Amino acid sequence: MMRPSRRATFLYLLPALSLIFIFCYAPMILTFYWSLYPTRNPAKLGAGPINYETLIHSPQFLLVLLNNLWYVAITVPVSMALALLMAALVDAQLPGRMWVRAAFFCPTILPMIAVANIWLFFYTPEVGLFDRALSILGVGATNWLGEPRTALGAVMAVTIWKEAGFFMIFYLAAFQSVPPELHEAAKIDGAGRWMTFVRVTLPLVGPTSLFVFVIAVINAFRIVDHIVILTHGGPDNATSLLLYYLYETGFIFWDTGLAAAITVILLILLLSVAVFQIRTLDPRIHYR
Repeated sequence: MMRPSRRATFLYLLPALSLIFIFCYAPMILTFYWSLYPTRNPAKLGAGPINYETLIHSPQFLLVLLNNLWYVAITVPVSMALALLMAALVDAQLPGRMWVRAAFFCPTILPMIAVANIWLFFYTPEVGLFDRALSILGVGATNWLGEPRTALGAVMAVTIWKEAGFFMIFYLAAFQSVPPELHEAAKIDGAGRWMTFVRVTLPLVGPTSLFVFVIAVINAFRIVDHIVILTHGGPDNATSLLLYYLYETGFIFWDTGLAAAITVILLILLLSVAVFQIRTLDPRIHYR
């Protein structure tokens, strides 16, 4: 059978490569170009990274960036730990575990807009579920989404509740792929259930943990739906995250140059996560 020439191979790949360039690389290149274009002063095109200087000296942007870093630092490990715990529970031989799996996974299939509206009712002062429950203990009403000290934590709780069930599926699949002979060998050696889990199961699901970690970090930087429903970034930018700040800058204030600069910074942050994964974490968790 004749092998296709390089020219023919390139022609076969050309449609797919064209789509990738048009919808992936071209927008990235244009975004970087627009990030050097000061929307409110077009005459200074090419004068330098004015938009980046504006962001660096903007207290609002620094607060938003700090909010997002805190958001990542808390939601990612908590979601992963909760998903790991739920997967361990539903992997055990428990009665009615299929119903438990369905209950844990149910929040994942709900749209984030619906989830945000459900939790908006939970957080409603005095009549919401949380204030009703706390009133039994004699605790007064709390404006969960209206106070800077509680608003970001309240938003984080929504994300954790929504995503833990999704990550649980990956851990559950990883648990079921662990050879049972390893558990039996650990049991023969006298290892208890906890020691077997820590010394055998966790190291073998390391690649899954890395995958979940990367997905969780990306989600934490790109999430915006529930912010729009719950707080609109308030109070006083206490819950404003990078993507919401980007949306607000680009589509409410129509400062496209500054919004492009925020996008470039966001891409650099996500690229840093990818490099950290490839160079640092990946060699440590794969057995070769």
